[in-house]
Amino acid sequence: RYQIHTGLQHSIIRPTQPNCLPLDNVTLPQKLKEVGYSTHMVGKWHLGFYRRECMPTQRGFDTFFGSLLGSGDYYTHFKCDSPGICGYDLYENDNAAWDHDNGIYSTQMYTQKVQQILASHNPRKPVFLYIAYQAVHSPLQAPGEYFEHYRSINNINRRRYAAMLACLDEAINNVTLALKKYGYYENSIIIYSSDNGGQPMAGGSNWPLRGSKGTYWEGGIRAVGFVHSPLLKNKGSVCKELVHITDWFPTLITLAEGQINEDIQLDGYDIWETISEGRRSPRVDILHNIDPIYTKAKNGSWAAGYGIWNTAIQSAIRVNHWKLLTGNPGYSDWVPPQAFSNAGPNRWHNERVSWSAGKTVWLFNITADPYERVDLSARYPDVVKQLLQRLSQFNKTAVPVRYPPKDPRSNPKLNGGVWGPWFKEDEKKKKSDKSKGAKKQKKNKNKKKAN
Repeated sequence: RYQIHTGLQHSIIRPTQPNCLPLDNVTLPQKLKEVGYSTHMVGKWHLGFYRRECMPTQRGFDTFFGSLLGSGDYYTHFKCDSPGICGYDLYENDNAAWDHDNGIYSTQMYTQKVQQILASHNPRKPVFLYIAYQAVHSPLQAPGEYFEHYRSINNINRRRYAAMLACLDEAINNVTLALKKYGYYENSIIIYSSDNGGQPMAGGSNWPLRGSKGTYWEGGIRAVGFVHSPLLKNKGSVCKELVHITDWFPTLITLAEGQINEDIQLDGYDIWETISEGRRSPRVDILHNIDPIYTKAKNGSWAAGYGIWNTAIQSAIRVNHWKLLTGNPGYSDWVPPQAFSNAGPNRWHNERVSWSAGKTVWLFNITADPYERVDLSARYPDVVKQLLQRLSQFNKTAVPVRYPPKDPRSNPKLNGGVWGPWFKEDEKKKKSDKSKGAKKQKKNKNKKKAN
């Protein structure tokens, strides 16, 4: 499902927020368990944990080993959300994994865990393994031996990033070797995918694409990936069709011969034939997002959106070759790779974009211009109107944003120094509250009579 259909269309789930993927959203592992799969998760969860029901083991995973937050130290698994709000964040199933707190770099530790799972499972029985490595997210940390090859990179962030990626490459190799060693490989499908574009301030590079992580420019949303399997019909081919992260849910359930209920409205498509046989994608559009809470564009208006859409709102949509952005699109420069030294962003390049005042709508032909250099919104007003209309239709189906204020009870100090579920619904408290409420009502009734 698109973010607008889960309520998670604004920002990310913060460690102190009482928020998680809504419990009525059925997950991929839950559907795979229905058809006899063992389901295991290793790595970063980041879908909320404020109550027990939000934890990975309650959302379809038989086992979970990893972190609940979005980031943390790769060696100590420690994370501060703000001064004094700090805690440990490494879990085995539903408990803090203190016994694993022995300074192993997370990429290597997660790989060891995956090897153990594969060694102890029967390869003749189906298994779904979701590995969400922490790398290459900040903080930029890597074991010393991986720096050797990258001494020639001047920019220290870029050098660290390269070292982290080298370690990650080795991890993927080790997972693949384990699949071969324990007898899974011939009947397996490996999907490798990233969640967003790079962060140039932290070693990443999206060049020659525009923008960075957290924006709706191609540099922020276009991610590379690959599918590797002996079961692919066309091997060694490149797929340039429209594929979106929501497509994995129906694709993998269908491959596993699971059932997708007719009544759950999905935004994803089964794209297996697109990937395996090079067929056209069933998808003609992608709603990148509509974020009604993000800082509004000062000059945005209904008039600028032809009365169809308020262009102050941050949104982006792709339909066939066309991509439309509205509102405040976020950091929008092109940042060349490597060339930048430690001098900082102001010296990186001379491609800073000064906006023509009042601009809140952009239109690009992404196939012809993936770098988003030529804005066509003035030249094709009819296309702009069509895409605004589509945005407006999507917006009618949006659910309210879930972005609650922080809850002081989330402080790890109140939870044994660990980030973990803090929202405890005490049955007794509920009952006593009910009886209190009933007494109050009775009192009020008597008062009324007396009056």
